[in-house]
Amino acid sequence: RVALRVRLLDFRTFVMAAAVCRAPVAVPRAGIACGGVSRLRAVLPGRRLIGAEMKKRVRRSIETAASPVVAAVDGGKTNVLVVGGGGREHALCWRLRQSNTCGELFCSPGNAGIAVEDGVITTAVDETDHAAVVAFCTANAVGLVVCGPEAPLVDGLADSLIASGIPCFGPTKAAARLEGSKGFLKDLLKKYEIPTAKYARFTDSAAAKKYITNEGAPIVVKTDGLAAGKGVIVALDTQTALDAVDDMMVNSAFGAAGDEIVVEEFLGGEEASFFAVVGGGVAVPLQGAQDHKRVGEGDTGLNTGGMGAYSPAPVLTKELTEVVMRTIIQPTVDGMAAEGCPFTGVLFAGLMIENGEVKLLEHNVRFGDPECQVLMARMRGDLVDLLLRAATGMLGDAPVMEWSDDVAAVVVVAANGYPGAYKKGEVITGIEAANLKQGVKVIHAGTTMNGDGEVVSAGGRVL
Repeated sequence: RVALRVRLLDFRTFVMAAAVCRAPVAVPRAGIACGGVSRLRAVLPGRRLIGAEMKKRVRRSIETAASPVVAAVDGGKTNVLVVGGGGREHALCWRLRQSNTCGELFCSPGNAGIAVEDGVITTAVDETDHAAVVAFCTANAVGLVVCGPEAPLVDGLADSLIASGIPCFGPTKAAARLEGSKGFLKDLLKKYEIPTAKYARFTDSAAAKKYITNEGAPIVVKTDGLAAGKGVIVALDTQTALDAVDDMMVNSAFGAAGDEIVVEEFLGGEEASFFAVVGGGVAVPLQGAQDHKRVGEGDTGLNTGGMGAYSPAPVLTKELTEVVMRTIIQPTVDGMAAEGCPFTGVLFAGLMIENGEVKLLEHNVRFGDPECQVLMARMRGDLVDLLLRAATGMLGDAPVMEWSDDVAAVVVVAANGYPGAYKKGEVITGIEAANLKQGVKVIHAGTTMNGDGEVVSAGGRVL
C-alpha cells in the first residue's frame, strides 16, 4: 500500500482549486481580477481495489445501500452515481472523489474530462430510462445518486430511485416544480409571504399583452416551463415585452414551455446566487456566488448560461445571509412541506439585493453552472456525507462544512459564435499543461473524444 501511494503521489499532485485564488476583497459586481495563488493541500485520488479487498468493498457497499447514513458516519464508503455530463457535473465528481466517505464513483454520461478524472468511472445509462438507472444502481451497489441537471428531476427520476430504496440527492417530480413551473413557484412565494416581485400568470396572449400595456416597462416575461435557460426576457420597453409574448405563446418558440407565461415586475439592484442543502425539513447554508451572463467583455452582448463566476460574493454579508435563510430559504422549505411535496436537494436562490433589502428572483433545484465550480473549489468538507444525510433526512446531525477563505474564480472558454451558431469537433490542446499550474483546475463542460483520442469541443461552453 505504501509503495502504491508513493508512486501515485510522484506521478501527479492534485490541488483543491478550480481556478486561481487569492484572499477575498470587496470589489464591484463587475468581477474579480485574480492574481497570486491559494494555499492548497495535495489530495491523493481514490485507488482501485482488487481481489479479496474488492470483495470487502462490494460487501460494504451493499450494506451502505441499506443503511447509507450509518455507513458514512462510521467511516464506511458509499458508492455514488452522478447524473449529467457538463461543467457542473465535472466539478461535483472532482469534489465528491475527495470525500473520505466516497466509495466507487460513477458518472453518466460524463465528458472527456470526467472520463480521465482519477477515481471516476464513466458509463452510458440513459437518464430518461428510469428502470435502467435503477438497474445500474442495484448492480453496482450505489448508495447515493446525485442528479446534476434539472431536466431528469422534473421528469421524476428521484421518484423512481426512492421507490426502489436508492437515496437520491434531488427533489421529487412534485417538488421540482419549484424550477419546472415558474407559476407554481410564484404562487408558493405569495402564499407563504416570501419576498419577491409582483407578478401575474397567463394562458391567453391577449390578456398578457393588456396587462403589460397597463404596467409599462421595464418588465419581465417568462415561460412557465423549462426552456434551457432562455425563457426569460427582461424587456426594457413595452414593444419588446409584447413581442416576447408572441414568441412564447403564439409562435411557440419554446414549445410547450411557453403555453403559459408569467409576467412580473422588474427588480433593480445587485444580483447574487445563494445555495443551501435541504433534507428532512432542515436547510444547511452553503455559500454565495456571483456570475456573469453576458458573452462580451465589460458585461456586453447576448445573455448566456454563464461566462464565469466567483465566490464568495462580497454583497452577501453574514448578516444578509442570515436574512436570506430566515425569510427565503426556510420559509420555502416549510411551505413545500405544508403543500405535501417536501423538498430534498440543493436550493439555488437567485437573489436581487438593493439598499440592504433582498428579494427572490427564482429558485432552481440544482447547483448553478458555473457557480458550482467555484463552490466546489472552496469546499473543504466531506460532500458525500453531506448529500447523503440530506437524501436520507439526517441533516440535523451533519458536521459543519468547512470552506477556504480564499476567493475562487471560474472563467468559461466558449466556442466562437456562442451563444449563436458555433462549430463542434475543434481539437483542444494544452489542458494538461494548464492543470499542472498551481491553483488551477480545468473543468470540462462541452467536450468529447474523437476517433483519434483527442479532446474536441462538443458544446457552446467548452471549458
